[in-house]
Amino acid sequence: MTRNTDVRTVLVTAATGKTGRRVAERLAARGFAVRAGSRGGGTLFDWEREETWGPALEGAGLVYAAYYPDLAAPGAVEALSAFGRLAAGAGVRRVVLLSGRGEPEAARAEEALRQAAAGVGLVVVRAAFFVQNFTEGALAEGVAAGAFSFPAGSVAEPFVDADDLADVVVAALTEDGHAGKVHEVTGPRPLTFAQAAAELGAALGREVRYVPVSRARYAAELVGYGLPEPEAAWLAGLFASLLDGHNASVTDGVRRVLGREPRDFADAVKAAFAPGAGV
Repeated sequence: MTRNTDVRTVLVTAATGKTGRRVAERLAARGFAVRAGSRGGGTLFDWEREETWGPALEGAGLVYAAYYPDLAAPGAVEALSAFGRLAAGAGVRRVVLLSGRGEPEAARAEEALRQAAAGVGLVVVRAAFFVQNFTEGALAEGVAAGAFSFPAGSVAEPFVDADDLADVVVAALTEDGHAGKVHEVTGPRPLTFAQAAAELGAALGREVRYVPVSRARYAAELVGYGLPEPEAAWLAGLFASLLDGHNASVTDGVRRVLGREPRDFADAVKAAFAPGAGV
């Protein structure tokens, strides 16, 4: 594999996802050569097929790594270790890794990448729960129908706007002074899911209800949507563990990186549901 890399060439993994798409768009607008990595179309990249990683990395100087389904998933440590070795061998200069706040398993995957990619400037961006999970993600269908369920009880979460996250990632990729750092990004205030439902309803002009459910009930709902039972149980458990209150605090990550305040939940959902927004 060649080590002749170009810092204007960026591999963006999961480039059709909520964050990858935004990162790719911002980099392209700045004149970077973007390799939009995905399982279909663009640059072939699949986290479950290691043979796709090397060709996607070849010649790229920068990488945005958004691991699917989550850094806390079984097998993530091994995958990130292998990916790190390939990235280092390919001569990649910097990797920005998307991670989650307060996830011990994700932290293990971060460290595996850090050790395997010695010499590569690694930046970790740990994000709160995305606002866009309500507008273009797993909960969007329920929001559109007027009610959504989730195993979060009355716990508050400082939801982060995916556009803010993308701006942080692009800054970490393209500006000096970020290598070796961990940036934790949140929105400006914590909201319970019931409060989030009220904000969503206000933006839509009609009632939206939050229905708290148990971990087991949510897993059963996911199975009903077609998710395999083991994956549904793991995902429900992950959400329940993250939304137990330990992530309710707000950080200044967005302000420190971008020099401005993060966008509020209410403003983000109003923009998402505005006429012509495409949601």
